[in-house]
Amino acid sequence: MKQPPWHAGTPRLSAPLSRRLLLVSSAATLSVLAVPSWPVRAAETGDARFLSLSRLLIPHRLDAGIGQRIAAELKAGMPPLSDHIDALLDLAQAKNATTVEEFFPFAPDDAKAAALRIISAWYLGVVDDVPGAKIIAYEQALMFQPTSDVMTIPTYAISGPNGWDADAPPLSAMPVF
Repeated sequence: MKQPPWHAGTPRLSAPLSRRLLLVSSAATLSVLAVPSWPVRAAETGDARFLSLSRLLIPHRLDAGIGQRIAAELKAGMPPLSDHIDALLDLAQAKNATTVEEFFPFAPDDAKAAALRIISAWYLGVVDDVPGAKIIAYEQALMFQPTSDVMTIPTYAISGPNGWDADAPPLSAMPVF
């Protein structure tokens, strides 16, 4: 059988694809695709639990990306963080809590300390409030939100970040004596 000119460079299959070969290759492909997703799903579950606890602790709209970064930094500095998250979520579920006030007084002291670190990280944008700490959020830090309409980001250009070509605001008229 002669191939059309547009198929001149494509090789022909010497034998037809059998059902058995198709079934085996499909199963192998599916198993390879399924294996790497197991650790990812476990990590997403941990991040989802951290974010749901954060939403119980803080009654604001929270960014999931910032939450992942806060959780990663907290886990690095506080290894039993997942135990505290589980304990606090279990306590909140037992109390049918929808706000922090409904379950926080009943939490153990070490879980309370972990909850306060989580709250502090969301508000400050850093996990540890020490010089040289890694900044996780600046504009998305909850302490920045109430003043975002009047506070400029530190820069030499008062007009905002990258506003070097903006005109300076006009001076008010000087009084005449």
